[in-house]
Amino acid sequence: MTDSRKDGITTAKNKLRNTGEFIIPGKKVKNEQGKYDIFPAFNIEGAINNGFDSLAHWIACQGQHIIIDGYSGVYWDLFIHELDYQLIKNGKTARWINIDTALKSPEKIDVLIQDNLQLADPVFGKLYEGELSDFFDQDKLNLIRPEHDEFTIIYGCGAALAKLDAKIIYIDVPKNEIQFRSRTGLILNIGDRKSNDPKLQYKRFYFIDWPVLNKHKRRLLAKLDIIVDEQRITEISWIEGKPFRAALDTISKHSFRARPWFEPGVWGGQWMKKNIAGLNQQAVNYAWSFELIAPENGIILENNGKMLEVSFDMLLFNNAKAILGKAANRFGYQFPIRFDFLDTMDGGELSLQCHPTVAYTKTHFGEDFTQDETYYILERQEGSKVYLGFQENINSTAFRTVLEDSFKNNIPVAVEEYVQSFPSQKHDLFLIPNGTVHSSGKNNLVLEISATPYIFTFKMYDWLRPDLNGKPRPLNIDRAFANLDFTRKGEKVTDTLISRQTVIKQGTDWQILDLSTHPDHFYAIHRFEFASTVEADTEGQCHILSLVEGDSIIVKTGELEQEINFAETFIIPADAINYQLINQGKGQAKVLTAFVKEECC
Repeated sequence: MTDSRKDGITTAKNKLRNTGEFIIPGKKVKNEQGKYDIFPAFNIEGAINNGFDSLAHWIACQGQHIIIDGYSGVYWDLFIHELDYQLIKNGKTARWINIDTALKSPEKIDVLIQDNLQLADPVFGKLYEGELSDFFDQDKLNLIRPEHDEFTIIYGCGAALAKLDAKIIYIDVPKNEIQFRSRTGLILNIGDRKSNDPKLQYKRFYFIDWPVLNKHKRRLLAKLDIIVDEQRITEISWIEGKPFRAALDTISKHSFRARPWFEPGVWGGQWMKKNIAGLNQQAVNYAWSFELIAPENGIILENNGKMLEVSFDMLLFNNAKAILGKAANRFGYQFPIRFDFLDTMDGGELSLQCHPTVAYTKTHFGEDFTQDETYYILERQEGSKVYLGFQENINSTAFRTVLEDSFKNNIPVAVEEYVQSFPSQKHDLFLIPNGTVHSSGKNNLVLEISATPYIFTFKMYDWLRPDLNGKPRPLNIDRAFANLDFTRKGEKVTDTLISRQTVIKQGTDWQILDLSTHPDHFYAIHRFEFASTVEADTEGQCHILSLVEGDSIIVKTGELEQEINFAETFIIPADAINYQLINQGKGQAKVLTAFVKEECC
């Protein structure tokens, strides 16, 4: 092929993602000491390879057919085009078969998923409980076979369903990159012939595509011969299956970080933009840092400076018990707790909102547990506050009338006539069990600690704002009023929804505090405060932690040491057994930790 092939791919590559967030580099760049690392990596022993040329050489040496399966969002045309070119350079000519030829028609798939997609609702659907194979015509799958002795590669999302006796390559794409690609209009949902609006496409990803693809990936994990990180399009990274699974085993016994990602929002602030090195300074703001939302985060593996990212859930698919310990009995392959930042510093208020009850969540969305939250105040500025619970004299009918009138006629709502507000101070913890009306005011950096479900927010009032694209933000007044708890009002809010902080253990220069949570919260929150070191046992639970005061600490699990800097989130798997936190700064360090309560396992 001529150089124009390279020029064409390079030109296309610049149009294949719609975001201001920088893509992960192929090589690890040394992080400045004491500074937040946006690309944290876990060093492994298995070799990480770069490039299509090395992958083509591996394929050419196998002497048998190949299956290339993968997640949604892969740019299959570019991938196959480049791999075929490199195979030919290696003296290997392949017959390519696209598994999409065995898909059911889009019309049949639409009927299959219509009850789950719920097109009348712009945001919410219900989790599809079936399998990836439901989207394929079994008779067509049975016809996909090599011809004679011709070297054959079956490729596409679900390719392993062809059940060919072959080596299996699996292509992974981080979910943030899938969303960035969705905004270009160039990727499809399973079985679609045309791309949808990104919001509808995400809804279908969340409720239908990703659940079936996760089941498929889990079943394949033990059989995978190669795992490919395709997010850099033509600069792929890959690792062989055996060392990859060995790396997952190692991570499951040690401290590690998920790879965070950042997004602007209509209420977003400036703290992360000013304080986290490496973020794009051209962004209007950063509203969220997805520190640990396991369904959408990845983990980065590193060997000799080369990096490869795979989905966080690979750890759970490999050995959920090692990660979650006792909680695996209840949560299985679902990681139960999430950490994320909400930045309203020099920004705006979040929408006035609530989250659904457990019963409502199960019935309407198919999730096993709901979005019970807390707000931990990591930083704040003068005048900051949190909206939480109702005023004592709340009248639900009058409140609904005001909200609906505001939505129809664009009339501001005097929120504090109906909802209480509380000044926020650094290290405060506000409790937000399901059904509680709440919002963060401006000038907070909130560390949101919550159950993992993360999209089930029912907005009642959004300060009359459009979204960043100038379009109206949808409200969910009906759903909110089906879930609001109007008994959470007056003094009861102060008594039950503002955490009490109590010392439960202490030593010479350290102490551990319990930050009380609500009975509806299945997780507990503690805080380590120490001048030099403090030690802890996992006691059969996974611990999720964040350095909430101090410049940096060392986390020691066995012989492995990891540096953690201010505001970084990290995970201690249950199988780590115990760990040590070592303060590297001059002042006292404070580390927040959350874990599943014993009685909730």
